[in-house]
Amino acid sequence: QVQLVESGGGLVQPGGSLRLSCAASGSSFSLYSMNWYRQAPGKEREWVAVISSGGGTNYADSVKGRFAISRDNAKNTAYLQMNNLEPEDTAVYYCNARRVIMGRQYDYWGQGTQVTVSS
Repeated sequence: QVQLVESGGGLVQPGGSLRLSCAASGSSFSLYSMNWYRQAPGKEREWVAVISSGGGTNYADSVKGRFAISRDNAKNTAYLQMNNLEPEDTAVYYCNARRVIMGRQYDYWGQGTQVTVSS
């Protein structure tokens, strides 16, 4: 079991930056890939970024070059650095921990943190 708590959301002007944190409790954090998703009002949840247990990263095209995902296994924490924010980035951001064990996928989710980009 993994419990996830996001923090760092808030209101920011276009062009600004925020860093989201996802603190994990439970065992074996380093074995999980960590994802960030977001959900804007009236839209489906969409995947934003992933960092694997080995440290490899990948991003949605909409955030590539602006967002950076990282992790600190010693602190059981994943981060999403968001730069040059746009109003279209406004959403609730969710942290996800994912692991596949013997062909079965295990997913754990945080409660979400609101990011609002507005002048």
